[in-house]
Amino acid sequence: MNQTPHSTRLHIALFGRRNSGKSSLINALTGQDIALVSAVPGTTTDPVAKTMEVNPLGACLFIDTPGFDDNENELGSMRVERTLKVVEKTDVALLLCEDGGEEEKQWLESLHARHIPTVLILNKADLRPDIDRLALQIESDCGQRPLIVSAKEGIGVSEIFQAILKKMPEDFGEEYITGDLVQEGDVVLLVMPQDIQAPKGRLILPQVQTLRELLDKKCIVISCTTDKLASTLQTLVCPPKLIITDSQAFPVVYRQKPAESLLTSFSVLFAGYKGDIDYFVEGAAFIDRLTEQSHVLIAEACTHAPLGEDIGRVKLPCLLRQRIGSKLQVDIASGTDFPDTLSDYDLIIHCGACMFNRKYVLSRIANARLQQVPMTNYGVAIAYLSGMKIDGRGISL
Repeated sequence: MNQTPHSTRLHIALFGRRNSGKSSLINALTGQDIALVSAVPGTTTDPVAKTMEVNPLGACLFIDTPGFDDNENELGSMRVERTLKVVEKTDVALLLCEDGGEEEKQWLESLHARHIPTVLILNKADLRPDIDRLALQIESDCGQRPLIVSAKEGIGVSEIFQAILKKMPEDFGEEYITGDLVQEGDVVLLVMPQDIQAPKGRLILPQVQTLRELLDKKCIVISCTTDKLASTLQTLVCPPKLIITDSQAFPVVYRQKPAESLLTSFSVLFAGYKGDIDYFVEGAAFIDRLTEQSHVLIAEACTHAPLGEDIGRVKLPCLLRQRIGSKLQVDIASGTDFPDTLSDYDLIIHCGACMFNRKYVLSRIANARLQQVPMTNYGVAIAYLSGMKIDGRGISL
């Protein structure tokens, strides 16, 4: 479980004022001293994350955050901005309350507005003789009774896990990368170019996760590189039920695939697994509305040194400019460096987001919808630019 990618873990974030005991609580929850604890307000200056396996929650990622009241100077405001960024990827929130004051109520309302299940916690029970009165006050002010906890003494910690279990999204962990496209016994062919994009000696994360899922589904999985596709198909008695390839290999694979075989890409599959495939398909159609005066944002989840064949920084911009014109303006956003204001852009093209959890991708989609900026995905955009179509399940026709 320690090797489970962050992107597939339940993200549990702790929010609260400075010195409300968030760091002490995350240490108690994880059983490790991962966050610096001090009586000095503002000790936590950056989000701190810890992965762990929690029975019966499964693989989790706990995130400690700076106090949301740290706005006395410019540096403090920057810390609050980082806390707000954590909200976008939070599956379940632990909101530490001091007294149910206005700021805490606003945060609770904001979390609810984002449909983030929230557990209220009244910490430092060992130091507060009037703890029951405070709990009643918070319940009256916030409409939800807090759990009474002492991170220092370990009081109430086990109850937090039970509360998280009750608050977990009902469908969490039930999504499949390949959806209902294949079932036990189906033959699936993975066509995986091993070019400069593929790290030497290993597969990229979407390939690994897809392969593992197919094996769990008891599918028969065959792998080859693009140049061996024809000979691989000749060895098969029957055509594969599904062919999954890299988006940039769509044209080559499409020309050679059997008519009976469905075709998709890792990026298209992740568009449905991590995001909203229907919205991405709608967004791809806006490519035809772009002009040389248009402004496109390409968003990649990972941060890496650009490569000569980089799909986001090189190949996609080239494909777009060949279609639209050489003066088309293209910006790149890497990792969590995603602009809050999107109105300057005519289209957003997002990567497969294998490094992000689903909640974070859906937050970006919601922000784009709110600002009425169309968004699509690498694989969907490349298929569209190649003259192919994608249906609601992400299959190239």
